[in-house]
Amino acid sequence: MSDDRTNRGPADRSRINVNEDYEVRYWCKEFGCTEAQLRAAVKAVGVMADKVRQYLNTH
Repeated sequence: MSDDRTNRGPADRSRINVNEDYEVRYWCKEFGCTEAQLRAAVKAVGVMADKVRQYLNTH
């Protein structure tokens, strides 16, 4: 199954894929952060959205 590029949100809203530009844009808007902050958070705590949200709220 290939990616549907017309779908602007991530397929699995519990995980963050920083290798897809549209997902990075979605999550940056969702969390109110920059791409650099998002990538740093994913690197620190992994790809689970709830953990990234917690990390961004405390840093």
